[in-house]
Amino acid sequence: MTKGNQFRFPAGPFALIAFVIAALTGLSLSVAAQTAVAQTSPYIIAASTTAADSSAVSAADAAAAGEPMLTIKARVDEVNVLFIATDRHGKFVRNLNEADFSILDDHKPVQSILNFRRETDLPIELGLLMDVSGSVQGRFGFEKEAAVGFLQHIIRPGYDRAFIVGFNKDSHLTQDFTDKVPLLAAGVERLSNGGGTALYDAVYKACQDKLLREQFDHPVRKAIIVVSDGEDNQSEHTRAQAIEMAQRVEVLIYAISTDDSGLILRGDKVLEDLASATGGRAFFPYKMKDITHSFASIEDELRSQYAVSYKPSDFDADGRYRSIEITALKKDLQVRARRGYYAPKQ
Repeated sequence: MTKGNQFRFPAGPFALIAFVIAALTGLSLSVAAQTAVAQTSPYIIAASTTAADSSAVSAADAAAAGEPMLTIKARVDEVNVLFIATDRHGKFVRNLNEADFSILDDHKPVQSILNFRRETDLPIELGLLMDVSGSVQGRFGFEKEAAVGFLQHIIRPGYDRAFIVGFNKDSHLTQDFTDKVPLLAAGVERLSNGGGTALYDAVYKACQDKLLREQFDHPVRKAIIVVSDGEDNQSEHTRAQAIEMAQRVEVLIYAISTDDSGLILRGDKVLEDLASATGGRAFFPYKMKDITHSFASIEDELRSQYAVSYKPSDFDADGRYRSIEITALKKDLQVRARRGYYAPKQ
């Protein structure tokens, strides 16, 4: 969701010409950002910062000349959503168009669709969060091996980036953002297990510290992969707070269960909630080879998405949560997207 931008320009005939040029420049930056982006916030902030820098120069010139200041406020209300469509067999459907979907924002039809496109090649900003608590000891070695194989397949040097976090009662960053797969593999290998589990804290901190604070100068696809049994007994944050932070950052969460009991356990519901609330998916591999298949499915899904940008109806910049409902008009098609977003505060 994008926030309001403030532009300051000096009044006067010569300043007016500069204002028009700067305004057109700022507008082109905003439009380019809006029509090119799927996960918008960092990209549009970057564009807005450029405009603000130009404004600061104009303001300084005006102050030196003793000219009065003219302040203009503008806000663009735009929502950007990545989603996938599957048939009744669960296979991705990649050839659909805008007319094949219905979109409701806050339970109302949207005011207008600004952009619709198939997104198969966006750069990926990925966080791999691996549970290293004592409860996941059984398949830990194989899970690390499968994770390294996944990173080798999905991270393209110079294009995608990832970071590695191991968590028990605390979160440990073993490799910061990089596009170098050998460094990521070494970060996975440095993980060692033992201790309690603070899953919600791990998700919350990864979103807040790594994905919210990063400023991207291009459209990106943000995702977190959680490898855990879903059992949390140490977190300071709640499940709802972890989900809210993920929604604010507009990140997809994919969860791979480490439980091999074959039973439906309490942690399964946790993993389902984290994934479904953000538009991701939870996997419950029973056999060790199925862990590799889960990673492969995530890779395929990240390359098989649609992106839509729209203006909501009756929008207020009040900071409240607004639901998103995207449905396919064709029979037997299913859509998976994040459930909603938090409007910016004016």
